[in-house]
Amino acid sequence: MVMKHYPAEFKADAVALYRSRPGATIAQVADDLGVNRETLRSWVRADDQRRGVTAGPAAPAAGSVEDENAALRRRVRELEEERDILRKAARYFAGGDALVNRFQFVADHQARYGVKRLCTAIGVSRSSFYYWRSTAEARAARHAADVALVGRIRAVHAEHDGTYGAPRVTAELRDAGLAINRKRVARVMRRFGVQGLRLRRRTRTTVPDPAAAKAPDLIGRDFTAGQPNQRYVGDITYLPVGDRGFLYLATVLDLHSRRLAGWAIADHMRTDLVINALHAARRTRGSLHGAIMHTDHGAQYTSRAFAAACTAAGVRQSMSAVGSSADNAAAESFNATFKRETLQGRRAFTDEREARLTTFRWMHRYNTIRRHSRLGQQPPITYEKNTRPTPATLAPAA
Repeated sequence: MVMKHYPAEFKADAVALYRSRPGATIAQVADDLGVNRETLRSWVRADDQRRGVTAGPAAPAAGSVEDENAALRRRVRELEEERDILRKAARYFAGGDALVNRFQFVADHQARYGVKRLCTAIGVSRSSFYYWRSTAEARAARHAADVALVGRIRAVHAEHDGTYGAPRVTAELRDAGLAINRKRVARVMRRFGVQGLRLRRRTRTTVPDPAAAKAPDLIGRDFTAGQPNQRYVGDITYLPVGDRGFLYLATVLDLHSRRLAGWAIADHMRTDLVINALHAARRTRGSLHGAIMHTDHGAQYTSRAFAAACTAAGVRQSMSAVGSSADNAAAESFNATFKRETLQGRRAFTDEREARLTTFRWMHRYNTIRRHSRLGQQPPITYEKNTRPTPATLAPAA
């Protein structure tokens, strides 16, 4: 049995034995005597103090070196294991939500490395991982619901030529009886890569005539009207065709319902183009008497021929400030939307026939089907019917 209390003679002999063997270590002598290594070391230290010897740095015990070597070997193994963990984890972080991918990596490798080791190596908290794992069933249900929803979203998106974004898709789904909010639709569209069309920069076609007579601005950037057939805006935009050709589109837009009351398309920008659009609006409405026609200062709109056509139709002319696109913003916005949704990123229509047929189809859908954000996601003709009865002076849409 190892003694716990040693007589003074035993301590002195043990110290003397250690000093008599210069090549021996404290650990070796202590093992020979069957005493604790630290106990023998304390006896040697106390003897040095009695003798007035200043203790230098103690020689490392053989046991301590072995322990250090073992610790170093463990550390090397840990570093090699961590390197292997990070190499495997890199494949999980190639794309998508990095945090979710980290959790999935821990779940897939926890049997081999353990959750604590994995979470430490890739920098996530264990509590977050356990929460993620506990909500797996709810996530699976949400994913299944999103997959079902995106099927309906894609159907709406395709029906409207891929032009609708989240607000209009949401309105379509609600009208179909699905209780859903826009934020969820936007999230699902973002997740599955379903996108509406974005606005492209507009190229101006206005060519002012400095010598022409100018009409006053009767709108003042107030692009609203209390009833249909009170205020209109007109503009011209170009349609790129083939490699170098162009067609030109003139429009007449009602500011009450944003209804396209009249339009004309031609291969020129002469005054006849805008007069024909005005005549088309007159046929649609039956009469334009007393209405305001607001345009920019393009030479077609400042011409005497167009002024005479407005007078004959009982229309009062109004013009925006020279060089200010904001003063005719409603018409410019309409034209930009038209080209964005018909060209859909292409530089030009294939040929004149495609340009004319595509324009005709889009204009009809715009008035009757396409939802308008300003009108509470209603098409213009539907909005007119829902806001007030059509006056007796208005003819059915052409």
